[in-house]
Amino acid sequence: MRVWRQLTDFVARHGAAALVTVHDVKGSAPRKAGAHMVVRPDGAFHGTIGGGQLEFRMLDIAREMLAAGRGPARIVDQALGPDLGQCCGGRVKILIETFDNRDLEDIAPLVEAEAAGGLFEVECRMEEGRVKRDLASAVGDDRWTGWRETHGEVRTPVLIFGAGHVGRALVLSLAPLPFSVRWLDDREDAFPSHIPPNAKAVRMRDPEAEIAEAGPTSLILVMTHDHPLDMAIVAAALRRGFPYVGLIGSATKRARFEKRFREIGIPEDTIRSLVCPIGLPGIEDKDPPIIAASVTAQLLQVRERVGQDVIPGGPPDREGDP
Repeated sequence: MRVWRQLTDFVARHGAAALVTVHDVKGSAPRKAGAHMVVRPDGAFHGTIGGGQLEFRMLDIAREMLAAGRGPARIVDQALGPDLGQCCGGRVKILIETFDNRDLEDIAPLVEAEAAGGLFEVECRMEEGRVKRDLASAVGDDRWTGWRETHGEVRTPVLIFGAGHVGRALVLSLAPLPFSVRWLDDREDAFPSHIPPNAKAVRMRDPEAEIAEAGPTSLILVMTHDHPLDMAIVAAALRRGFPYVGLIGSATKRARFEKRFREIGIPEDTIRSLVCPIGLPGIEDKDPPIIAASVTAQLLQVRERVGQDVIPGGPPDREGDP
């Protein structure tokens, strides 16, 4: 979630908004420090701090603060077990802030930093009861006393070759998740009219060049309309050594491709790294949305394994508290 963009939109449309942040966690809790929820004056919200009674209570407090008008920030120190009956049993500090049009100028650099992509650090301090934030590079340690937050998000790049039924279902399945999708097909009018914001549809001219230019952490899925094209793309991808190269097809298709890969000199251990059939074992249904759901779960597993499971606005580097 782009927290600062969402907050700006709510303020622009509704005159005010609250930002609810998991500021600190001790023990077990539904979300890590840095999770956010942006709340409108009418109680509608975007994001989550974990759901359940904790979230309901913080929503009530945020609405009360918004009804009172823009004011000082508030820290709620909440035990989850005895106070709320949640089984997590940990303790959290929740930071709740209110914003209105007077804050849009201060928020603007954070919105811009979010739009640039990736993670960025913010240095925070209290001034007259409100949180003052500055981009870390704009301040410097000699001027800063407070705590740090990390905002933004890391999106894992995914290349999907093929805009058939499964390709379409997969792009939709990945739409709300932390992936950046490059969707490729060589056919004219292959793509639907609506493309999710995290995906870019590209008329493919040179598939091997696409593989050559992809970042080393990219995840590759091959599901074109043409088996020789599939083979050429997979061979190029295997040689690059991506964390995940997946090919749609059966065990029979895999065996045929493996035979050809050995003939062209691809090492045996590299061939074994190919994921085919794609998706989680045990899910046999071939309906495109079910294949897409299974493959999406598999990609999330790979993403976590290679160390890219970064939560937007992830855990702050605590050097102080408001």
